[in-house]
Amino acid sequence: MRTFAIGDLQGLHSMLVRLLDRIGFDPEGDRLWFCGDLVNRGPDSLEVLRFVYRLGSRATIVLGNHDLYLLRVVANPDLAPTVDPSLLPILEAPDRDELLEWLRHQPLLHHDPVLGFTLVHAGLPPFWNLEQSMARAQDVEAVLGGDLWKEALPTLFGNEPDVWQEGLPSVQAHRFTVNALTRMRYVTSTGKLDFRHKGPPGTQPEGLYPWFEIPNRRNQDLHIVFGHWSTLGETRVPHVYPLDGGCLWGGTLRAMRLDGESHLLEIPCPGRGSAGS
Repeated sequence: MRTFAIGDLQGLHSMLVRLLDRIGFDPEGDRLWFCGDLVNRGPDSLEVLRFVYRLGSRATIVLGNHDLYLLRVVANPDLAPTVDPSLLPILEAPDRDELLEWLRHQPLLHHDPVLGFTLVHAGLPPFWNLEQSMARAQDVEAVLGGDLWKEALPTLFGNEPDVWQEGLPSVQAHRFTVNALTRMRYVTSTGKLDFRHKGPPGTQPEGLYPWFEIPNRRNQDLHIVFGHWSTLGETRVPHVYPLDGGCLWGGTLRAMRLDGESHLLEIPCPGRGSAGS
């Protein structure tokens, strides 16, 4: 059985089909990991969501910031008129409730001790180890999977707090966890999250560092597979595997084989504009 991790799809169903053809995907035996951001901006978000859902146990996904935004729109229908038109087919689909019920029960973080990889959308805060990261992700997952998820979901959005402190009230702790695991790129040496700068390393102001370059990072022993950062490119930092090739913006769609000898495959994408979040 082969296992592949795949970067951000953002509604690009046709590119996913091409990538799976390139890797020779066997739906009976292979397994797929998805780095989050299945939906939004691309033309076929509904088809991507349906495809991954129908994979059942053959798929492992973590939620990205765009997936959470879709759930936020569902929780607050007043936002629907302002959303990207690419999400409207999901909101109007006859199977929307089934798809969204499945989506909200997906994790923010997945760790496989057998394969030796950890999957997350944006990254792990430098000062959290695996146990801390998993516990805090599970706290948020319990909120998303609970009966009051629609009432609670709006509290997960916002830029504050932007630094972790023990003893934060639960709402603030959950919000920081969501921001770190689904939105993080640059941080300060004290772990403060920066939400403004999205360019590749070397373009950020002094005092900001990619989250994986903080010295003595507590999770540097983990093999971390992540997406989100479409402008990042490659990195030479050990055990860090960025898979968002910026397909939506004319880059590539990436797949990385996780079992056996890991290697990266990618296909070129036509793109639709300049890079964003």
